[in-house]
Amino acid sequence: MKKGFAGIFIAWILIMATSTTNAATKIQLKVDDVVIVTDVNPEMKNNRMMVPLRVISENLGAKVDWTKSQVTLTKSTMKVILKQNSCTAVVNGQTILLDTQPYVKNGRIFVPLRFLAETFGSKVHYNNLTVKVETKPLIIDGVEVKSILHEYHMTMGGIEEQLKGNAYIEEMYHLFVKNKGSKVEPPADFTWSFHSAIPGSYYKIGQYDFLNEEGNNIKRFDLYSLIQISEQPFLEKPDSLIYNAAEDQWYLYNKAASQSIYTLIDTAKRNGFVTIISNTVP
Repeated sequence: MKKGFAGIFIAWILIMATSTTNAATKIQLKVDDVVIVTDVNPEMKNNRMMVPLRVISENLGAKVDWTKSQVTLTKSTMKVILKQNSCTAVVNGQTILLDTQPYVKNGRIFVPLRFLAETFGSKVHYNNLTVKVETKPLIIDGVEVKSILHEYHMTMGGIEEQLKGNAYIEEMYHLFVKNKGSKVEPPADFTWSFHSAIPGSYYKIGQYDFLNEEGNNIKRFDLYSLIQISEQPFLEKPDSLIYNAAEDQWYLYNKAASQSIYTLIDTAKRNGFVTIISNTVP
């Protein structure tokens, strides 16, 4: 009986030791100093760091098109094609030999981190069990953007939150610049306060300040939405406007791009790149 108990005790010790070792060897991935939490952990294979595809697509700002066994990633003028279980990749039409081929594990596609990060202009640093990826920062008027201060008001109170991560900052800036339309005169009625908004006026749905390292403003964009009454739509007025504070100029804005901004912020929040600065909503 004692021998049986001793055997069980030793087995328990071995299991605990193995679990502790596995936990201790878990690889930590950081992008722009933010720890990335993934549902499937990064892993080493053939001495190469392999990460789930979503880490690349979301946190390095690459768009993904996944069809059958082929993955296409695009960002700006860069296009990369990877194939499952293939040691070659195609970068802007040129075939590249890979040290480790992409593969599927636990329902996720794993891709080589260093190859893709460096292909998209990022740097990779290894320090024991921590892998750091430094992405290329956005430069506006010769100044590096460090974060975006996003402010929005609700029926009662408002929220200020800080968004970091170079890929998110760059995409946000492009959403503003590329989707603004022609210049327009300032609307007759516009407000921050939802309570004072009247049908036919414009309500500021968000303010976005691009900040430098000292926290000073480089650029600011304000998004406005038209207050409508479903029974009496204001067909002669545009649904969305954007105000460029640096120019003191109003523009038409693509309404669909507003939804893209919300989606981008939600993705950044899920990956840990958004911090609440203040919240006065009861």
